[in-house]
Amino acid sequence: MEGVDSTRAFLRNVKRIVIKVGTAVVTRADGRLAVGRLGALCEQIEELNYQGYEIILVASGAVGVGRQRLRYRRLVNSSFAELQKPQVELDGKACAAVGQNGLMAIYDTLFSQLDVTSAQLLVTDNDFRDQNFRKQLTETVNSLLSLKVVPIFNENDAISTRRAPYEDSSGIFWDNDSLAALLALELKADLLVLLSDVDGLYSGPPSDPKSKLIHTYVKEKLEGVITFGEKSRLGRGGMTAKVKSAVCAADAGIPVVITSGLAGGNIIKVLRGERIGTLFHRDAQKWVPVEHTGVREMAVAARESSRRLQAISSKERSKILLDIADALEANEKQILAENEVDVAVAQQAGYEKSLISRLELKSEKISSLANSIRVLANMKDPIGHVLNRTELADGLVLEKTASPLGVLLIIFESRPEALVQIASLAIRSGNGLLLKGGKEAKQSNTILHKVITSAIPQSVGEKLIGLVTSREEIPELLKLDEMIDLVIPRGSNKLVSQIKASTKIPVLGHADGICHVYVDKSANIEMAKQIVLDAKTDYPAACNAMETLIVHKDLMQSGALNELVMELQIKGVDIYGAEKVSSLLNVPEAKSLRHEYSSLACTVVLVEDVYAAIDHIHRHGSEHTDCIVAEDSEVAEVFLHLVNSASVFRNASTRFSDGFRFGLGAEVGISTSRIHARGPVGVEGLLTTRWIARGNGQIVNGDKGVVYTHKDLTQKA
Repeated sequence: MEGVDSTRAFLRNVKRIVIKVGTAVVTRADGRLAVGRLGALCEQIEELNYQGYEIILVASGAVGVGRQRLRYRRLVNSSFAELQKPQVELDGKACAAVGQNGLMAIYDTLFSQLDVTSAQLLVTDNDFRDQNFRKQLTETVNSLLSLKVVPIFNENDAISTRRAPYEDSSGIFWDNDSLAALLALELKADLLVLLSDVDGLYSGPPSDPKSKLIHTYVKEKLEGVITFGEKSRLGRGGMTAKVKSAVCAADAGIPVVITSGLAGGNIIKVLRGERIGTLFHRDAQKWVPVEHTGVREMAVAARESSRRLQAISSKERSKILLDIADALEANEKQILAENEVDVAVAQQAGYEKSLISRLELKSEKISSLANSIRVLANMKDPIGHVLNRTELADGLVLEKTASPLGVLLIIFESRPEALVQIASLAIRSGNGLLLKGGKEAKQSNTILHKVITSAIPQSVGEKLIGLVTSREEIPELLKLDEMIDLVIPRGSNKLVSQIKASTKIPVLGHADGICHVYVDKSANIEMAKQIVLDAKTDYPAACNAMETLIVHKDLMQSGALNELVMELQIKGVDIYGAEKVSSLLNVPEAKSLRHEYSSLACTVVLVEDVYAAIDHIHRHGSEHTDCIVAEDSEVAEVFLHLVNSASVFRNASTRFSDGFRFGLGAEVGISTSRIHARGPVGVEGLLTTRWIARGNGQIVNGDKGVVYTHKDLTQKA
């Protein structure tokens, strides 16, 4: 598969930006300048200038400023009799000449307060017919930008001879939208931002409640379909002019974003990759689906595709997985670029470090995911595998076989890698799949979904795996119990609880990952140190990371407890203690003994013996993964048999509780359920069973003529 285009990857290479400010942005409803908005705009430009971006500003509003000033001057200089006469419209050229001076004075004052230097450049359409002018313009702008000066352009309306395509009653024409596009092309900008008084391009007039904001403009789909509302209260061209300018620049290879200049910080948000405003790009048609598919239709399509997947050979199913692994590696750059956008947005939003850690993808993670898929592809095909074979009677043989569940709905938070693991497991097990990831991983999930589905052959259909993009669609999905066979939520306790309370569909998953390591008095302390450190610090955000360290009381007296705590603290782990432990170790008291930190922090508890450790785990644990470090085999066996968690280990880190490490190839999640799959859920957890009987005419007839043999033929299968 060739490289997959990205809706935000181009932002990584943006340096030179043309920003056009509409008249309605810089003026208030009464026609006066909106100084507060202008100040906020200048602050954004100052920040971008500091970050190394080259900013070129195209500023509207001169005519409006001049008209306001001249009206006041006329009022002051007119007699009472003159004021009673009908007022003649002010000359537009005179308004432009007066207003340009005032507008630039304000920009100069605001930028000076921010220690930024600005420069004024007035142009007309005739200027651009001169090749020498264009060459000199480029040289001047390049020189200014190299000195960190912000060039401010405006069409010189005072002497402009332009009349078409827009005119007003004064006969003066100006269109800074088209000027901004022209400058973006001429000065080889990397991005054009058109600031408006609305959030972007809508499917109809923005005032119409039925109108929807168009996030990505697809010319082939939308040209001639959109209904524009009235023009801006002050600007000449309104949204029509902006769209024409944006399409022109985008067709020439310059991405354009139309967004609101009334909302603070929108330029910076655009550069962070946030999905605000309307994006124009010449590759947009590759990014936007032709039409939205409802979740019911998506579920039906997934079931139909899953049946086609089950019908092909085991070798063909394996090849799909191998193709997906290759596609992930081939598109690594695009995947990482989209993931960088998600991470940057999460950091700006102030998300916790643990969430950002789960969100982030790196090159080695892509390689690891691809390799795990290849392991899965080379595993024995589970579909149709005979689990039991029994002769019921002479000539009547019954087989219990592994069978796909049907359609899975996976709702997961944070980890985009989960999408890859789940998709590969669904394909290996012959299931259709609907995925709903968290908004914090939206860009990552979108590109991963495209890479994976592009590797699925048409004979099966890319709709085998559907990506649900709206949170509002989850309630509808949870009602589809006749189409969806299993829901697997991967996320917080709150998420799992909400899902279980909202659906009739069976739910598989775990709420918390409160994992314990109990260090017995018989433990090899050096071994215990290594296990405890690995369980806590290898990947603190993982659900199988240690959250509570339980230590036998004798290790307090021997000094081993202090050694364990010191080793953790050296690695940057924050220690919290149970009620007595906090004073003994001089550490803060834990607010709760049932707490999942998901970070470099843990609780330390002292117990009398192994039975007290088991009791603590049963009262405060989550039945996920628990471990004992002990040399005493009798004590260890008591722990292994009485701790009723999905995974229980002796002398091994809790981090081994993982589908890949268990040899499952990958995992769809870890289940603490006591029905169906438990622990890391791999392929087998996504299968059910069915019975297949082969006879030669047998009938029951009240069991009169049947001699039941019930002979086990499993070994002969």
